[in-house]
Amino acid sequence: MHVRFKAARIACASALAPSLALAASLAHAAAPTAYVTTESAGVGVIDLDNLSLAKTYDVGKDGPRGLSLNKDGTRLYVANKTTSDLSEIDTSTGKVVRRVKIGKNPEFVRVFGGKAYVTYEPGESGGPPKPGEPEKDDDANSPPAEIAIVDLKSMKVTHSVKSGHETEGVEFSPDGKLILVTNEGDDTVSVYRVGTGKPVRTVKLTKGSRPRGIKVSPDGKQYVVTLENANKFVVLDGGSLKTVKTVDTKTGPYGVSFDPSGKRLLVAASRDKTLQVFDGTTYEHMQDVPVGQRCWHFSFTPDGSKLLLACGRSNAVYVLDAADYKEIKQIGDLPLAWGIVTYPAAAGSIVGR
Repeated sequence: MHVRFKAARIACASALAPSLALAASLAHAAAPTAYVTTESAGVGVIDLDNLSLAKTYDVGKDGPRGLSLNKDGTRLYVANKTTSDLSEIDTSTGKVVRRVKIGKNPEFVRVFGGKAYVTYEPGESGGPPKPGEPEKDDDANSPPAEIAIVDLKSMKVTHSVKSGHETEGVEFSPDGKLILVTNEGDDTVSVYRVGTGKPVRTVKLTKGSRPRGIKVSPDGKQYVVTLENANKFVVLDGGSLKTVKTVDTKTGPYGVSFDPSGKRLLVAASRDKTLQVFDGTTYEHMQDVPVGQRCWHFSFTPDGSKLLLACGRSNAVYVLDAADYKEIKQIGDLPLAWGIVTYPAAAGSIVGR
């Protein structure tokens, strides 16, 4: 009797083990968390319940920048400048479990439909010109940027798509059929088929304007593109991609997102150390909020109550109240913070609205 009972108990425990492991994984993934890439100190993990830096994933001196999560938050994909690859991190352990070589200077990452779209620059020869400086001529003669399409099951690059020069922001059409990318170096927006990467069209913007951030409107009828050197953003018609409106900003606009309600549009004017608030429908300017240095990317918290800005030259994430944009606190020890995303997913300059 005792032997039978012991055997049954062992069998029951063995049967329950996978379920318990899954439950633990889901419990971990469900905890509200923000992930911040820092170009010199790995990936910071912020506990959103108490707004503190809980830990740092040590990825060596890889130079992590662009980042994106899978749907259940169990895997974080990070583009690494130094090692020229995309790393897959298990968010329950913080360990890199797989890598795939991408190419020189991988930067922006978006996960969509079981694939990761990663921008990189085979012909990179230096940084962008400063405002007022003449445009460099070497971009036209150097290899264009490319978008690597990575199958996340096999963690292999299925193919790469040639884009414009210095490809930057990435967005998807509301129907999920098109991918749009901004190209700083030649002032264009390129449009491709999702999955295949087949070119659809190229939209030319003002010469020397350097388009960076791109975001589709909540109703899917427009795209907003920030122009870093023109100190403006343009509103493109969602169908024709013709410019329907141009709006002035403070200097160096980059990160852009609608808030969770869609009523406000936020723009990070990084060179002016300002977060700007615009009406989400008319695009009229509403408010300027002082923030830190080189705040390129930002995200709302999953509950929409707070706003988190990754401010690279301030080595911190600024936390604002999402209702009145007043500063709540700064989370430090995040040297050269680059990008930020949350789980559960929230509106922000990298994903969502």
